[in-house]
Amino acid sequence: MKIESHVPGAGVSPRPFDVSHWDILRIAIPMMIAHISTPLVGLVATGVIGQLGDEVLIGGVALAAVIFDVIFLSFNFLRGATTGFIAQAVGAADRRQEQIMLLGGIVLALGAGLFILVLHIPIGTLGLTLLGADSAVAQAAQAYFDWRIWSAPFVFFNFVAFGWIIGRGEALAALLLQTLLNGLNIALSFFLVLHLHWGVAGAAIASLIAEAVTALVGVVLILMRTDKKLWDWRAALMPVQLKRLFSVNRDMMIRSIALLAGISFFTRQSGMLGIEILAANTILIRFYFIGVAFLDGIATAAEQLAGRAVGAQWRPAFDRVIKLTTIWGFVFGALVSAVFALIGFWVIALIAPNQVIIDISMIYLPYVVVLPLVGVIAFQMDGVFIGATWSREMRNMMLLSLGLYLAAWAVLQPFFGNHGLWMAMLIFQGARSVFFRRMMPRLASRTFMPQGSL
Repeated sequence: MKIESHVPGAGVSPRPFDVSHWDILRIAIPMMIAHISTPLVGLVATGVIGQLGDEVLIGGVALAAVIFDVIFLSFNFLRGATTGFIAQAVGAADRRQEQIMLLGGIVLALGAGLFILVLHIPIGTLGLTLLGADSAVAQAAQAYFDWRIWSAPFVFFNFVAFGWIIGRGEALAALLLQTLLNGLNIALSFFLVLHLHWGVAGAAIASLIAEAVTALVGVVLILMRTDKKLWDWRAALMPVQLKRLFSVNRDMMIRSIALLAGISFFTRQSGMLGIEILAANTILIRFYFIGVAFLDGIATAAEQLAGRAVGAQWRPAFDRVIKLTTIWGFVFGALVSAVFALIGFWVIALIAPNQVIIDISMIYLPYVVVLPLVGVIAFQMDGVFIGATWSREMRNMMLLSLGLYLAAWAVLQPFFGNHGLWMAMLIFQGARSVFFRRMMPRLASRTFMPQGSL
């Protein structure tokens, strides 16, 4: 068997390097801070619009935000794929390949952004129709959509810029860039909505400007930290490079959509169980997203270091990455679970609109407490597979996990109601952990095949 030709460093002498606990934490901790700051933007935007005293405006922004969540999360693969490609090039000490893959990612991002802009009218119409917005709410949602959609090219470019920075192992720079994006968004939301009285459009314009400014800073960073002599557009657009870019990005896009479908299905089925269950599950799933921020920090460390090990063709470093990210994943997973158990009631009481929702939320809180521990390996393996660009296997395992989740729901919810829905969610995360972890050794053996076997 031959190592796949898309692995940088395959067929060349290994480049040994060590991986320490500090190497994990210096990437993971800044990325945890960056990830956990992102939900604050949506929270502040909702709060600012809420100051206008019109629930129709809040509903309109919420519905439009759903459309953008689907669009932007579906294209978030641009960040993951770029991280994997760049980390492998760094491991192989191939600066030319690093810049070729960066250029390819930029071309793909700008092409995707242009595609969204060309089709933004039917996308907006279809989205609002599917969400069933009434005339007043739909008008507010349309006003928000019509401005924010123009941020798509900047958002996609920023995905690639963040992926490039993380792939290079510069987590602090990624944190600073994320802080600029989120901080500027929040400040402009206050200024444009409450000071200039631009209403819903002001909130959308704040996001547009923040993304554009962040993209400009990203361009400056790229120009400062790359070698202009190695900018090779012809090589970046060669069929072999484009095929590699499209195949990996396509598979990761399918994976992202499958993950989004799983979360969206959970919300939809919550609504089928009644408005009280929907409200309680909506509050509880926010705990999950907070937990994800911490687990994604570990996943990001796994992305960069596993990808670097693949590029360097150094199996000892790869094995060390698996060991250390497993340890720290469970450490942070246990801490998050403990915090949820200790302050869960207080947070629920603060957010829930009435005692009925509080009581229902408390019944299902134990599932949220357990969820981070169940998901540790799932998120760790996401990082490893992204860094190694094992995209085809990642796609297949995610689809298999989604299928098992839906099958579990079909069996469990009719018998156990909302308990069954939460059990199915645990099975979804557990299946990802088991399937990815069991396949990983075989893929590693193929990727790190001894030099004499090439």
